[in-house]
Amino acid sequence: MTNLLVLGGTGRTGIHVLTQAAARGHRVRALVRNPATVQAPAGVQLIQGTPSNIDDIRKAVQGSEAVISALNNSRASDNPWAKPVSPPMFMTDAIRNTLTVMGEQNIRRIVLTSTQNTGDGRASMNPVFKALIKLSNLKVTFDDHDGVDEVVRASDTDWTLVRAVLLGDKPVVTPVRAAEAGTEKPGTRINRGDLAGFLLDTVEQGTWIHKAPLVWNAGA
Repeated sequence: MTNLLVLGGTGRTGIHVLTQAAARGHRVRALVRNPATVQAPAGVQLIQGTPSNIDDIRKAVQGSEAVISALNNSRASDNPWAKPVSPPMFMTDAIRNTLTVMGEQNIRRIVLTSTQNTGDGRASMNPVFKALIKLSNLKVTFDDHDGVDEVVRASDTDWTLVRAVLLGDKPVVTPVRAAEAGTEKPGTRINRGDLAGFLLDTVEQGTWIHKAPLVWNAGA
């Protein structure tokens, strides 16, 4: 059993993290803007606030042994090309706040969702897709993921950046595969529930520390 703080727990991946963490017997807190609108699993404590406010993080993380971040930028619609509505560099600022508070409270472990082809993985991106990103609304999101990558790697924490391929919601029967970039050819999709399970496994097992594995469903 671990005392966990979950950021982004109301998102489509984050809600799976909350549900599975509670089912595994962890003590779970989630920092959310409006607890009255969240149907959290039994046993999950909702703390009102935002990771943009460092004092809200200080309040929420007290007593935690690890942090899982499933934060992402909000868009005007589910279309990945839609206009972003989150403040510029929202994730980077939120994670910078989180890392500061972790240092204050001597919390070392943080596991974060990331995405394929960010940070040092940008070099392997398809050149056509790279050009499309620069000319589209996706540039804001990728720049923010790059910012998160930079501040996390510079921190004195036991971090793991979990780089997911294309996310889906359909249940699958194949296991999750994970590998460092360049060592295996990844599949194309991962189910959000399976991604959440991998995040929790990584915390529980103490694996992939100071690494950024790509994750996907085998056969997908």
